[in-house]
Amino acid sequence: MRAITVRDRNAGVSGLALEDLPHPHAAENDVIVRVHAAGFTRGELDWPGTWSDRAGRDRTPSVPGHEVSGVVAELGYGTTGPTIGQRVFGLTDWTRNGSLAEYVAVEARNLAPLPADIDHTVAAALPISGLTAWQGLFDHARIATGQTVLIHGAAGSVGSIAVQLTREAGARVIGTGRSADRATVLELGAHAFLDLAAARLEDVGEVDVVFDVIGGDILDRSAALVRAGGTLVTIAHPPTVRPKDGRALFFVVEPDRARLADLAQRLRDGRLKVRVGAVRPLAETAIAFAPERRIAGRTVIRVAED
Repeated sequence: MRAITVRDRNAGVSGLALEDLPHPHAAENDVIVRVHAAGFTRGELDWPGTWSDRAGRDRTPSVPGHEVSGVVAELGYGTTGPTIGQRVFGLTDWTRNGSLAEYVAVEARNLAPLPADIDHTVAAALPISGLTAWQGLFDHARIATGQTVLIHGAAGSVGSIAVQLTREAGARVIGTGRSADRATVLELGAHAFLDLAAARLEDVGEVDVVFDVIGGDILDRSAALVRAGGTLVTIAHPPTVRPKDGRALFFVVEPDRARLADLAQRLRDGRLKVRVGAVRPLAETAIAFAPERRIAGRTVIRVAED
């Protein structure tokens, strides 16, 4: 099969190569998915799991990409739930070969059924962003109706979904970003927008929850905005500054089949929009990892036609 591989950790994006690899093996409880579309995170070439397995052993050449949408081609021993020919989407394991390939082996529990009316390119952009937004808001911050939630990077892949979920939950949403993002963030449902380059973050006032995807100085300064009993949640890095009378936590997204199915239903109902900015073929993955200009929305790799 054709796959995108990396072999040299120091090579960065220039080390991405399209080559032939053996067809993946379906372990117990695995599913082999014929990949139609794949999503990736640009920073994953720096992740330890890209280069080592769970035991810390080198596993190169490795295949990046941790979001997949496709069709079940094979079932491993003991696998229950998915069926051959079924459309599915979900997350691949952090320390196994990923989705930037024609076929990928995935634990069945990490995949959800994909309705026929959702395009594979849209589905491949949803798992990490959608689950991260949900888990940060509801599992960790436990947002509630009537609260005020500050969402940094509100036009980004995670932030844009977080804005929509927060608004639907009945909370007041303040989104931050660049000036060019204002219209998009407000259209997604934010009640207010703050241009981080032109306005003082401190002018936001007190909020119940901060959802951060930026880190650094923005994360540190956000701690002072959290009112007593509130929560600061970040996916950037562990916080070094904490709210005076609140919680601060860092988390990494986890697979959740049931929640993926719920997010897919929200797509079908029109209650959730996923921003897909560009779709490129597998051979142009390196260009997608290092775009010449900023692209509004997720870039998705199309591996096979529907």
